[in-house]
Amino acid sequence: MDNATDSLLETYLFETGTLLEQLDELLIDAEQNGDFTEDNVNEIFRSMHTIKGSSAMLEFNSLMEIAHHIEDLFFYIRENGMDTLSSDHKSELFNLMFSSVDKLREEVGKVENSEPLDTNIDSFIQNINDFLNKISNNESDAAANDAPSAAGESAAPGIDALIPDMGSPYLLHIYFDEDCGMENLRAFMLVTSLRETEMPFTFYPEDIETNSSSSEYITENGFYLGFDSQAEAEQAVDYLSSAGNVRAFEIVQAPSKEEPKEPETPSAEPETKQESSKPAASDKKPAEKKQQSAGGAAHAAKQSLISVNQSKLDSLMAIVGEIVITESMVTSSPELQDIKLDSFLKSARQLRKLTDDLQDISMSLRMVPVASVFQKMNRIVRDMSKTLNKDVRLTIIGEHTEVDKSIVDSIGDPIMHIVRNAMDHGIEATSEERVAAGKKPQGEIILAAEHTGSEVIISVTDDGGGVDPDAVLAKAAANGILTKPEEEYSKKEILSLLMAPGFSTNTEVTEYSGRGVGMDVVKRNVENVGGVISITSEKGQGSCFTLKIPLTLAIVDGMEISVGNAVFTIPIANIRQSFKAKETDVVLDAAGNEMIRCMDDYYPIIRLHELYSMDDAYTQIDDGILIWVEASDKSYCMFVDELIGEQQVVVKPLPSYLNNFNIKNSGISGCTILGDGNISIILDVASVYYTAQNTFF
Repeated sequence: MDNATDSLLETYLFETGTLLEQLDELLIDAEQNGDFTEDNVNEIFRSMHTIKGSSAMLEFNSLMEIAHHIEDLFFYIRENGMDTLSSDHKSELFNLMFSSVDKLREEVGKVENSEPLDTNIDSFIQNINDFLNKISNNESDAAANDAPSAAGESAAPGIDALIPDMGSPYLLHIYFDEDCGMENLRAFMLVTSLRETEMPFTFYPEDIETNSSSSEYITENGFYLGFDSQAEAEQAVDYLSSAGNVRAFEIVQAPSKEEPKEPETPSAEPETKQESSKPAASDKKPAEKKQQSAGGAAHAAKQSLISVNQSKLDSLMAIVGEIVITESMVTSSPELQDIKLDSFLKSARQLRKLTDDLQDISMSLRMVPVASVFQKMNRIVRDMSKTLNKDVRLTIIGEHTEVDKSIVDSIGDPIMHIVRNAMDHGIEATSEERVAAGKKPQGEIILAAEHTGSEVIISVTDDGGGVDPDAVLAKAAANGILTKPEEEYSKKEILSLLMAPGFSTNTEVTEYSGRGVGMDVVKRNVENVGGVISITSEKGQGSCFTLKIPLTLAIVDGMEISVGNAVFTIPIANIRQSFKAKETDVVLDAAGNEMIRCMDDYYPIIRLHELYSMDDAYTQIDDGILIWVEASDKSYCMFVDELIGEQQVVVKPLPSYLNNFNIKNSGISGCTILGDGNISIILDVASVYYTAQNTFF
């Protein structure tokens, strides 16, 4: 039972989260267009109906109540159209919907973290009800002016207030919750839902759709549904059990003025009334038929997709990695090196092809578009635009670019911080400033993603004021975070200071920045997934943050190198160039550290055999080889014995007991098993630099 509940909860969180993300996108697009389309209204109504039902099933009452009242609101809008709302009402509706989605997301987050849900949502619900009353009163007043006698007619003089004469032998007497409001609207929603079952029935009062005063009768006497048989009435009871705002109901038998009718006997009510209650299939409008057809097609397409727990994909990837390693161990066995076995070699090649295909497929299962992260930035730009009173648009490029699921989950926060930084620091405060600088009044932030080989490049570009290097350098000097004289800093190094812990150029603490946190978190999170980040900026023209991130963390393209008797692996994404050099090419800096010239610039040399105290390694620059590597804002040359060759390796985590020795802070990120069964240490290029800096520099 627990497993079933957990599975149900996972499905609920996934579906509800997906619906809320879709609602965010829908609301952003609708607000930009200034109105909800008919499809938008229907989509919101269906989404809220789904959230309401699933939340009620799991007894998440706060979520159910919020979704139910939004459903009521959009039911009214769907029946009366957006044309009945003024521009002020539409603006208020957008703000109400954004706050409602935020509240729903907040409650879903509590469910996900096993926290108690908010039990005091009365004020929030009241805001929704007040808005519904505000927009419905306008139409109610108009209806009252058009038909001044409607209120009198709704009292139904001459009809028994206890059990009205509806021409049906079995009545379902319904009472709605006290003070729920809009009883006629709730009754009409119930009637509309029952009509979808194509079950014949009548209802009283009959003018609930056109006469808002009928809610007074329903409040005092209840609402009645009439059926031809007790079985149909009981079927309606089953449907009614899941309806909201129903306080009580019972099946009563209408007082018979003639011969009692058998349940199977056709109803004695006039044909015209029956037709009004039960729409025939042939009477459906073409648009409705088209919509049903489209819905059927969408349902058929949906069946081709299934949701899989991420832990199962992780297990699959681990098993595939073991298969790849085992296949390499078998085909590279030393015992077979000097034996010519044509049939074995043919089978080995076929096995290699199949394992490569299996590896590619298993990796593709974990690949998801970055659109889920990118679309969330629309909401951030929208909210900050209103808060900061800035006119900014977000342009998204390459949102269908796919990355490993674990990496997508990790880059959400870094991208959010960069976008917020661009909104707060980058874009000018007023449109007048932009116009004076020869720019368009509306600012623009471009969020782009593209594939380049084994990595994805994500860039966040703004056309704001850019970064003033002098101001950054002065602020860094004042904060005491400079490690060398100011005149020795290049522009690239100055910009990298923006990501130093505790650094902020804001003089005032605002809602979004000024506390010196954010950009250092960006750098740390990007590096945690094996990526690098760089900044370019031109004062007065804008800035660009570029993230280079590997497609996956499970399998990486690496370069095998040897140092003494040990074999190391360096991610190819970090390698810029490898070259031979002579001892005479090496120069010393002021501190006596070795440096070498590459591409008209000098870079420090880190000797791995010295860093890890290894014997039997080459010590002369002429004998070994230099590898120019780069990670984040750090670039240096690594001295090794030789290059063994490129190989796709399966990343294995280090044993947990090694954490006591602070291995990860020594330049080691993991390990892999080679084809001959030996272990190769995977180096973290950035961490190697920091380790060498603390050891030698």
